[in-house]
Amino acid sequence: MDISPIIISMKTASLAIAITFFAGIIVAYQVASMKHEKAKMIWDGILTLPLVLPPTVAGFFLLYLFGVKRPLGKMLLEFLGVKIAFSWGATVLAAVVISFPLMYRSARGAFEQVDPNLKDAARTLGLSEWTIFWKVVFPNALSGILSGGILAFARGLGEFGATAMIAGNIAGKTRTLPLAVYSNVAAGNLKGAYQYVMILVVISFLVVTGMNYVTYVFQWQNRKEKR
Repeated sequence: MDISPIIISMKTASLAIAITFFAGIIVAYQVASMKHEKAKMIWDGILTLPLVLPPTVAGFFLLYLFGVKRPLGKMLLEFLGVKIAFSWGATVLAAVVISFPLMYRSARGAFEQVDPNLKDAARTLGLSEWTIFWKVVFPNALSGILSGGILAFARGLGEFGATAMIAGNIAGKTRTLPLAVYSNVAAGNLKGAYQYVMILVVISFLVVTGMNYVTYVFQWQNRKEKR
């Protein structure tokens, strides 16, 4: 069995979640803190769009933006020497775009569930907004944030459509686990496909178990604190 799809997928998902996790927290808190409901709804719609679009459509837009003959992709290639389309970086870009809405919505929901009275009380003590975020908001929202991070990691690991559009299916370079399954089935190698499928099933099971464990731990801590 060729292990390169496993290595590529794990590298892609790991870098993607490192980007998505922090970007999702920052953006979610900014949107949750907005006072204008109309602006909040517009930004929420834009940021959630990749979640509801077919992944191939999201990949098409990425290819349209970062293709070597498109303005943005051409500029990156000419001035920075960076080629996005059909490179390993494209697999990371696709995973970030597709998994970001899960991280964003989970973090935003967690932030909005924090009792506003806790923040108001912190302000009366003279704490800065930055300190309030790290000392009050973040600890109380941590369960939802971690769950969102776990889901986003799994979504990035299993990304197929957008990756196929912008990164292609290049063996040893951009062929991730989902693309390896597709390639083996297309080639009639069902045994190879089964092996990759089992790896994805095991990883997905561990991800779901991890998310349930995180939720259980925080619920147990909350019950313990209330006693």
